[in-house]
Amino acid sequence: MMASRALRGRSSLLRSVPSSATRAAVPLEARRRFSCSTRKMSSFYSSWEPEGPSVKTEIPGPKAKAEIAELNEVFDTRSLNMLTDYYKSAGNYIADPDGNILLDVYAQIASIPVGYNNPSLIKAAQSPQMIQGLINRPALGNFPPHDWADVLKAGILKVAPKGLNQVFTAMAGSDANETAYKAAFMYRRQQERGGAHVEFTEEEISSAMLNQSPGASQNLSILSFKTGFHGRLFGSLSTTRSKPIHKLDIPAFDWPQATFPKLKYPLDQHVKENEAAEKAALEEVEHLIKNYHVPPCAVVVEPIQSEGGDNHASPAFFRCLREITKRNNVLLIVDEVQTGVGATGKFWAHEHWDLPTPPDMVTFSKKAQTAGYYFGNPELRPNKPYRQFNTWMGDPARALLFKGIIEEIEKFGLVERTAKLVEALERVIKSLQ
Repeated sequence: MMASRALRGRSSLLRSVPSSATRAAVPLEARRRFSCSTRKMSSFYSSWEPEGPSVKTEIPGPKAKAEIAELNEVFDTRSLNMLTDYYKSAGNYIADPDGNILLDVYAQIASIPVGYNNPSLIKAAQSPQMIQGLINRPALGNFPPHDWADVLKAGILKVAPKGLNQVFTAMAGSDANETAYKAAFMYRRQQERGGAHVEFTEEEISSAMLNQSPGASQNLSILSFKTGFHGRLFGSLSTTRSKPIHKLDIPAFDWPQATFPKLKYPLDQHVKENEAAEKAALEEVEHLIKNYHVPPCAVVVEPIQSEGGDNHASPAFFRCLREITKRNNVLLIVDEVQTGVGATGKFWAHEHWDLPTPPDMVTFSKKAQTAGYYFGNPELRPNKPYRQFNTWMGDPARALLFKGIIEEIEKFGLVERTAKLVEALERVIKSLQ
């Protein structure tokens, strides 16, 4: 969203600034001509965001190289993209120790929602409520703050997807998906027992401690899609199918995967092929639900497969997926960790689908700066305390930050602004193809 805002009136800038991959192949002197003056500041916030990028050295430059070498002695830097100077980063622009300033189009894996050092968020971070959340971080399940309901209602729940009025807060995207999976398993077994009032049998209690059925259900699964990504913990990793490097050497559950439709572009020239691809994918989903040897109790899907290759499907595909899951008593979990918080011109990407009934759970993190899953059905709360629990169960400080992000988004109409700018950006991109 912030990247989109930065593109206002800057299509020429995009054409003149090379990508990081291109930049590495261009001699330093040749690269200098791409530098833009940072003296003129954006009027969006007074004296906050520079007008454009400024490349002064190769990247990484001498200071960054020295600091990376020092960091590598105590921390694995092999995945490092850029050593960052966060004190000098501003708005959509990320800075390094050598004074280079780059337009951060990707916002740190889609996790920076309203820019670096946003003045409104700085103000929120200095509030007494934030200080209390930081220095007295509570074990939320046992000792929630007296105003926790107010914090949730004014922030996380203020932007809850339609039909989902409750939230389980978590630490990160993987954690959000993992706990949503747990909720799905407990809900299904509760149904099979006859309801929340039915007590566990002695056999269930004893076998659970041995990781055996019936207590530890070996006959339930989560269905995900090929090339999807849902996290790196054990349950979420078993549903991640994007790249082998994430999964190698890690024990995984025997859970099913369906084909995500591979659409052909331009869409208007491949209507019949794309309809056939989506129909085949949906038929495969229903076949797996009915016939896979470890029956799925939930289907998890991303609105856009992001890490898995920028793969899209039509709203009609997702409406049919919702119908299939409802018909087969399988929960639908929409993973909005990557796509949520306004990135697509709607606050939640699944709003584009016009679903007849809402998803059962929607997970979130990244741009929210906190994490968790929304739900509406009260039966998705476990029948006993401590079943869905950990020490932190989220973080009030991060929930307060999300509240500040929401206020900033609403103040400047950033979701609506993003929707309009997507159209302008699309025209620029089409002109480049």
